Amino acid sequence: MTAFAAAPGGPESAFAGRPDVSPSTHAARAESAFAARPDVSPSAHAGRSDVPPTAHVTFHPIVDLDAGTVVAVAPSVPGPPVLDPDLDVDCAILAARSLSRRETLLPVLLVLRMGTLAYDRPMERLHRTLASLGRRPGGVILGVTGDTAGVSLDEAAARLGGIRSGGYLLAVEAGDLPTRFVADIAPTILMLTPEVTRRATADPRRSAIAEALVALGRRIGGHVLAPGVISDDQLTHLRGRGVRLAQGPLLASPQWLPGVPVNVPVGSRDVERDRLGPRVTEFMMPATVMPDTATAEEVLTVFNADPATSSVVLVDQAQRPRHMVDRTRFLLRLAGAYGHALHAHKPAARLADAPRPVPRTVPAIAALRAAGNDAERVYEDLVVIDEVGRCLGIARVGDLIRSLSALDH
Repeated sequence: MTAFAAAPGGPESAFAGRPDVSPSTHAARAESAFAARPDVSPSAHAGRSDVPPTAHVTFHPIVDLDAGTVVAVAPSVPGPPVLDPDLDVDCAILAARSLSRRETLLPVLLVLRMGTLAYDRPMERLHRTLASLGRRPGGVILGVTGDTAGVSLDEAAARLGGIRSGGYLLAVEAGDLPTRFVADIAPTILMLTPEVTRRATADPRRSAIAEALVALGRRIGGHVLAPGVISDDQLTHLRGRGVRLAQGPLLASPQWLPGVPVNVPVGSRDVERDRLGPRVTEFMMPATVMPDTATAEEVLTVFNADPATSSVVLVDQAQRPRHMVDRTRFLLRLAGAYGHALHAHKPAARLADAPRPVPRTVPAIAALRAAGNDAERVYEDLVVIDEVGRCLGIARVGDLIRSLSALDH
């Protein structure tokens, strides 16, 4: 989870909301709109890549500490920070291509520097590459690190808003950014800095930063991600502050590959909840999305690649959910007599259910009631949608039940 579109699901274009490009000409002027801008990277020219094509890419699982499952993959090219916008995008493209060869449709987290957003041509190149790899915006999390040096807060907010308006999920390293700016852009993931993760256990001030971001995340519908977790003490402390997502050597070795299970140490949590109950976005995880034209064989490949994938959301060109493929029911249908022969090369929608969408603003208890409103079936995953009906992610009913039961106690 096309991001620079003037309308949801539209074709490649410059960032949404740009006043200098007519909305009706976005699709036809994608590249020319960028080329005419003076703010292109000094080293930008088509096809250039100073990143060796054989550079080693490592894969880091993003783990949901409550469910103990991998919910996204963050591929990266090891090395010092890259300041050049073109090279920054080159690294992201190399990471995305390497992950595409692993045949996983887990959401991918690609990290860029904030300053890279100011250069349109590299960003458009990244967008085109992701589209060519079959990565829909709802399955891509664009992470941004660093401060806004060289980019005004207004411009950074506008560009991040343009990315999100096209369906991409946002992750922001919140440590060096003004709190009001982070609240206004409302990212899906708020990333702690590695320094906060490292020192939170022994430094009350760093621990307070983690708690403050968790509280902010609950209000804006985002989760906090702790990168670089290396010890049980760090993990237990951060979980106690309400951090739900983590990544680091404690959870997976540097040799980890998509599809390999991870081990999450058991820890206690004592997180205060709002008396009115949490919103459903507190439990939202990135969805595995595919076009609504996908075949049953293609969906089967996704399920086989990752046993933790409980469902696949089939979306239309505007990222609106049209069908929900439940893993258990789907595999049972294919396992039946002549099931594979009858269904494999036909649309997966034939074996899917109608999705159960819930607005991102509803309380979790209301979402849980929605899951049980259908007398014919029980929903295991709910589709969380935004104000215009686009898929933002899924909320697992099991997570809602466990968390609300703990809240009652």
